[in-house]
Amino acid sequence: MSNPIGPSWYQRNYFLLRRLHSLTGIVPIGVFLIAHLVTNSSILWGKFALRGDGAGKSLIDGGVYYFAKEVTWINEQVPHLLLIEITLWVSIAFHSILGVVYAMSGKSNTSRYAYQDNWRYTLQRVSGYVGIAFIFYHVATLRWGWKFLVPGGTQWSHHYSASTLALALRGSAEGMTTWGLLVSLFYMLGVTMLVFHFANGLWTAAITWGVTVSANAQRRWGRVCTGIGAALMLAGWSSVIGFAMLSPEAARAQENKLLGKSAHAVPESSSSEVPARPE
Repeated sequence: MSNPIGPSWYQRNYFLLRRLHSLTGIVPIGVFLIAHLVTNSSILWGKFALRGDGAGKSLIDGGVYYFAKEVTWINEQVPHLLLIEITLWVSIAFHSILGVVYAMSGKSNTSRYAYQDNWRYTLQRVSGYVGIAFIFYHVATLRWGWKFLVPGGTQWSHHYSASTLALALRGSAEGMTTWGLLVSLFYMLGVTMLVFHFANGLWTAAITWGVTVSANAQRRWGRVCTGIGAALMLAGWSSVIGFAMLSPEAARAQENKLLGKSAHAVPESSSSEVPARPE
């Protein structure tokens, strides 16, 4: 029986919303994810990007110095940073809310048809849920300053970006704590889920937009998406491992050099910051 009221607004705009959902997952969210992971992974390769400034620095010291320079530039010199953040947050909210709607209304056949596409469909939904939780935790602790969610109560500072992030993942200046290990593992899980969600989303977006119509085209594009996902996964894992193994004190010394301070100067933010090393 036909609906006497007619189709709802959602039904009338279903295909438009589908395309906007896939588009926001690529731009700006996907673009930001790529830039974010590349910047964070510079903790391991940044020394080679310093060129002359990297002379005499170890691999880790050079990585800290480069990472700190990039984070300072982003926070202090990128024009219209607030507008960029608002655009990103609106896109994340739109993509997440609509993604939950699609996930709640869609059905998977993994229990009866264990095909790769069915498992990928289910993992796309699961990775979306985990990704939302991770983004909230990541931003709440490192951007909004919710210290009660961080082992040791460390508050992130863009002036001491590497050392405070290392503290947040380690849980203590003295070494890895149990809570620090749990946070680091959550970061590994969150990064893994976000990268999979993006790479698999690239594959499905091409179908949504009618770019890959044939099975061969979908297989070829699938290989490209797999390569992109593998590269981003490497960047994400190396970022988490690099900061989790980073000495906060050594990182702070490089940050102080960049700020023109004594190598052993102590940040003024919180009591959980790295203590000064005895002379």
